[in-house]
Amino acid sequence: MTQDNCFLLGYIVRTHGMSGNVVFFMDVDDAYDYDDLETVFVELKGELVPYFIDDLNIQKQNNAIVSLEEVDTIEKAQALVGASLYLPLDELEELEEGKFYYHEIKGYQVLDKELGMLGIVREVYSLNGQDLISMDYKGAEVLIPTAHDIVLKADKEQNTLFVNLPEGLLDVYLNDESENIADDAD
Repeated sequence: MTQDNCFLLGYIVRTHGMSGNVVFFMDVDDAYDYDDLETVFVELKGELVPYFIDDLNIQKQNNAIVSLEEVDTIEKAQALVGASLYLPLDELEELEEGKFYYHEIKGYQVLDKELGMLGIVREVYSLNGQDLISMDYKGAEVLIPTAHDIVLKADKEQNTLFVNLPEGLLDVYLNDESENIADDAD
């Protein structure tokens, strides 16, 4: 199993108790979609290692207290803290038409309602409280907020992301580039 055919589920954020339990932060819309999870892949030294789940108890704010098979001491649990959690792509829920997972839109053309074709989706950044789509536009990186009134839908057959960018958003990035060039010339 490699990261290319998996999606990031979340992270092991800390230990819980003294018997080897850990706390998962599940970076998903609804952690309860995964309450019957039996196996998870843990990234250790760049490799994905499968771990069987003995017990998973979902808490508030997408945290879950988890008992992993063969992790039965605080030392074994502590060694996993900070590790990323992955699941195979085929375990993703099927989305309704126009909806998308972030990993799916990399390389999509961005089509604005008013401005037409703009650029290509480079990456999606998940930051505290705000996810941003990174797009290449005229040699500059433009960050697009993922708000529903800005990112309208994705056409998976056409590899196109439909957006309605706020007025002036592109100018902010292009003007910053111009000012940086001017500053460098001084």
